[in-house]
Amino acid sequence: MTVVDEARPGIAHVALRPAWDAVDSGSCTALSLDVFDTVLWRRVPRPTDVFELLAARLHAGGRCAQWLSPVSFRRMRVAAEQEARRARADWGSEVSLFDIWRAMPLELFPGSGLKELVETELEVERELTVVDLDIAALVDLAAARGISLVLVSDTYFTEAQLTRLLNRPHLAGLRGARVFRSHEHGVDKSSGLWKVVLANLGLRPEQLVHVGDDAVADVEVPAELGIRTVAYSRVDKRFAAVLDREGEPEDGFEPAKPPLDAVDGDFGLTGLRAKTLHLAGTGETDAAVGTAWRYGAGVVGPVLTGLAEWAADQAERAGIATLWCPMREGELLSELVNATATARGWAVRARPVWLSRHVTSIANLHAFDKASVHQFIRRSYRLTVRGLLAMLELRPGEVPALATRLDVVLDNGAIVDQVAAALTETAHLRNRLATTVTAARERLIASLRGCGALDDPELLLLDLGWGGTIQRQLAEVLRLADVPVRVSGLYLATDHRVTMLHRLGLRAQGYLGQAGHPAETTEAVRRSPEVLEQCVSAVCGSLLGFAEDGTPSLGSCVDSDAQAQQRRAVQAGIRAFHSQWCRYVDASEGAWPILGETARDRLAGILGAALIAPTVEEAGVFGGWVHDDNFGSEIATRIVPDDLAAALPYLSPGDLDELTMRDAFWPRLLAATDPQLSAAVRAVDSGQLDRSVFEPAGEPTYTRLRWRGRDDRWHDGPRSRLRINHNGLSFARLDFEAGGALDVTIAIAGRPALVRIDWIEATVLAGGNPTPRVLRWDTVEDLAGLPLAECLWLGGKIIECESERSAMWLPLAAKLGAPVTCAQISVAFALLPRSVTRLEPRIPPADRLTRIAARARAEYRTRGLAGVAAGARRIAARKLAGLR
Repeated sequence: MTVVDEARPGIAHVALRPAWDAVDSGSCTALSLDVFDTVLWRRVPRPTDVFELLAARLHAGGRCAQWLSPVSFRRMRVAAEQEARRARADWGSEVSLFDIWRAMPLELFPGSGLKELVETELEVERELTVVDLDIAALVDLAAARGISLVLVSDTYFTEAQLTRLLNRPHLAGLRGARVFRSHEHGVDKSSGLWKVVLANLGLRPEQLVHVGDDAVADVEVPAELGIRTVAYSRVDKRFAAVLDREGEPEDGFEPAKPPLDAVDGDFGLTGLRAKTLHLAGTGETDAAVGTAWRYGAGVVGPVLTGLAEWAADQAERAGIATLWCPMREGELLSELVNATATARGWAVRARPVWLSRHVTSIANLHAFDKASVHQFIRRSYRLTVRGLLAMLELRPGEVPALATRLDVVLDNGAIVDQVAAALTETAHLRNRLATTVTAARERLIASLRGCGALDDPELLLLDLGWGGTIQRQLAEVLRLADVPVRVSGLYLATDHRVTMLHRLGLRAQGYLGQAGHPAETTEAVRRSPEVLEQCVSAVCGSLLGFAEDGTPSLGSCVDSDAQAQQRRAVQAGIRAFHSQWCRYVDASEGAWPILGETARDRLAGILGAALIAPTVEEAGVFGGWVHDDNFGSEIATRIVPDDLAAALPYLSPGDLDELTMRDAFWPRLLAATDPQLSAAVRAVDSGQLDRSVFEPAGEPTYTRLRWRGRDDRWHDGPRSRLRINHNGLSFARLDFEAGGALDVTIAIAGRPALVRIDWIEATVLAGGNPTPRVLRWDTVEDLAGLPLAECLWLGGKIIECESERSAMWLPLAAKLGAPVTCAQISVAFALLPRSVTRLEPRIPPADRLTRIAARARAEYRTRGLAGVAAGARRIAARKLAGLR
């Protein structure tokens, strides 16, 4: 995606093209450069962040009152500069660093005189400022072409101080450059300094090309004089919005979050992210591709660069020469590690290796009892019996008990239990399973031997992580095969499941989070890992197994052409940022900070903010992506399913949190498409709003589901907390499994209330049919035809719920002609709570004859005359039971 002309390295930054061309062609006499945020930039998000680190330096040396916090010091330092400028107003507003410190309360800095305090600030500035390598390349070109160099800066530094800051090997071409400082001439670039520059240089305005970052002082004002200007902005509007969601506004006084490192600031992350986002040739003619590229360059790239540096550093310290990166993520991760190790001079290399949860799970299946096989089957999602048999290399005829149920979906515990029993009921079948598993284990081990992964006593994996499942299962596979290799793991983050590995004595170490801590980071990643996985994975299908020669067998790739293009764009952005990072590592000669343990909070803030508060543009791209199940199933699910689009106006922040992984992989991405919902989510996350503001007053109430099974017993199903969102609307989604449900009821309000039901939707699997059926009730006639318990139909779509038990019957089994094995019920409604005393005036119910006619029509559409007769019998039975 990123196109860089190696012969003209300065053109890598799109904004520098005009300046490069002017210098290269000799069409200018002099090149003028701003100093700060142009020739030099700082390893902090904002220039004033330097003052926080200065305070930390003074505190460490016992030269600052300990009660004065770094943030307070920063505010005081900014105020002192403003006061110093006001005090010199009669002579011009330009001041020196000495003037500023004279306006500070020096008694708060014991043991240091004015000169020492100024010197300390200069030292901190020198350590945190970085040479812009693109500008350095432009300087070298100008020197080679005989173009005069000029520095023009609004600064309180003296010429000697400025020379000290600019005395860097990469800026050798600036020696002898003319320097014009606002402090020296008493005017800044916006109020007369440019006229001074032209007069002293003896040039016409059009002979001068100036590069700088300030839209007014470096672009607008000199352009009015006829000077050719090149805007070299650091942060564009879109990146400013990203920084804002991370709690790092470009301007203002609020401290950056997380805290800056006392030595390395933000490690140069903000500066290099900004530079990367300005690269030329990013392919942004397609808006979606451009958004994907920026996501890779500005979010995922820094995070994976940190992971690569940390992992390579860990391996280097442990004396481990090779990191093994499981595919599909392994291709990109190994590339990043290898580039990092080369830039750092570490003797570590990474290699991709074909592994997956699926293949290690089969190879790890060593107990062939019913419970073990049941647990194995339940790991997959919507797998059919036919698919399971193929996975276990069994023909339908070998398991006669399942021959007539090949297309049954293994969607609930009762069915899985029956299938597990059928697969383990004879010694012959158990032996067949053992043969299949042993062969799969041998092929996996042969593949590992073939690539060299078992050559050393320790096999160190590097993966994105979460539960460490592959590591745990692979360790057990090697134990069963008596292979004396210890399996360790380094991960971006791990959740609570990794404790299982720790109890086995296995090293499983997370970078941004470990074993679920810190919770704010690991929970954000755990809840929405799929997009991150898709961003990093190679564009290919998931690993299903190995051929006899060790060749991996892959499933089909689920990407559409658009998704594949966008995924490649994300990865190009990742590579672009990482390349910038390594470029500065190379140029620093070992002085560039390592993104190790101390950078964890900074990178966690970048990733966490992106997952919690995605932008509308990101929602537009990633919401349409699909994710494959990757566990023996060919099911592919959209990151944001289509069925939730209709629910968007009804959702509240709490509803988003209750959505399961099967509902939506990334609920916050859904919220990003509705500005009001997104604002409510941010307000709740920040503590500005309590979640209870979206709930009716009084005791918590719930939408509840119950179902009657073949045993004629009623079972309590799931429940959903009742909420009322910013639109005054409510939503409930309830998932349940059953061995075979004959009747389903839903108590929508869970209390006395008036309820307007906008629609009810049920996605149902019934009778072993592998294809889900969608049933929907959204018209007045649909709803009028539903049986009610302790409810009154008031006409239209409105019912009155008389108690917490008030419910509606959903005729799922009747409509589908078979018992329900699992279903997802979604209800969109509006609710007006009523007093539990029932003393309020009652609204008269709708005409009973109209309701009975609507119900009869619904029965007739479903099952004909037999359905009408059966409906009449059910009404009679309910009346006998005291139901209306």
